[in-house]
Amino acid sequence: MSARTLPLLFLNLGGEMLYILDQRLRAQSIPGEKARKVMNDIITTMFNKKFMEELFKPQDLYSKKALRTVYDRLAHASIMRLNQASMDKLYDLMTMAFKYQVLLCPRPRDILLVTFNHLDAIKDFISDAPGILNQVDETFRRLMETYNCLSDGEFQLIRQTLLIFFQDMHIRVSIFLKDKVQNSNGRFVLPISGPVPWGTEVPGLIRIFNHKGVEVKRAEFTTAGNYVTPQREGSFELYGDRVLKLGTNMYSVTRPVETHMSGSSKNLENIAPNPLAKEELNFLARLLGGLDIQKPAGGETGFRLNLFTTDEEEEHAAQTRPEELSYKVINIEATQEPGRRAELSRILGEMEVAEPRPDSAEKGEDLLALMDGL
Repeated sequence: MSARTLPLLFLNLGGEMLYILDQRLRAQSIPGEKARKVMNDIITTMFNKKFMEELFKPQDLYSKKALRTVYDRLAHASIMRLNQASMDKLYDLMTMAFKYQVLLCPRPRDILLVTFNHLDAIKDFISDAPGILNQVDETFRRLMETYNCLSDGEFQLIRQTLLIFFQDMHIRVSIFLKDKVQNSNGRFVLPISGPVPWGTEVPGLIRIFNHKGVEVKRAEFTTAGNYVTPQREGSFELYGDRVLKLGTNMYSVTRPVETHMSGSSKNLENIAPNPLAKEELNFLARLLGGLDIQKPAGGETGFRLNLFTTDEEEEHAAQTRPEELSYKVINIEATQEPGRRAELSRILGEMEVAEPRPDSAEKGEDLLALMDGL
């Protein structure tokens, strides 16, 4: 397992989340000013400096439920609210999209290009907000500093770590089904044609060498696929042509997107207790400490976003979703952990709070309630 996987997982899933929210905000005709505020608030929270510092520290991946809790808080970092069924669908779409991208990466190193595609698109969302753009550019530089120097073997380990994380997730997505890149059992169909990885040759030639390393014979064979050589390598710089299209916004053309549970995806989260529970609490205390949850100010009214076509569909999805696939909010008892409270207070104390938050009667009951009360 690679200790450098978490930033790539978080940023790519976050990019997919923003694509979906942007599409739904437009589909529900949310006024432009409100829609911009939602996107700006979420992106500001996502790229918070202290949050990024904690994220980029070498650490193992944690459970799907723990990460789901982080995205639940992130999605509610503005005036928009999602109910449980819509949040479940949002997370399903995010995870299946990135799983597909990881599977299709020509080289393990290209996962970094997928990440850059997500960040390039996020910058387009906030092109009129220079302060937030600086936050995203700083994360770009941190990514290049951390990952550009890694070997191909280290990227292969990152790819394996991501695939292990996704291996039991087989949720059917209508876009993938219609494009025939996903089977009815939720498993993806990998292409046998197209560009080969940069730096490799099109298959079809066998070279035979003698014991001195001299080529003595050649033989050709016919391949089942139609392979081509890529014209150039994608750019790993701050600005440039990534060439690879994985990680770009597949919702830019409006299409209805549905998700369906597959019978083979029932082991989404291990039933057995997590042996890393204590470390996971520390992880969440640090990571969630950087998320500042916004509440509507004076004359500002919040709104509910629905990821389904109708409210009836949303209610039906909530009622029919199997219990074992439901991501429940993790309650973390922090009353007996003064060290963790001190760590959380230190992180929050270093942040600039935009507006005072009212005291909460439940303050201190658990970590997530503590976040909402600040």
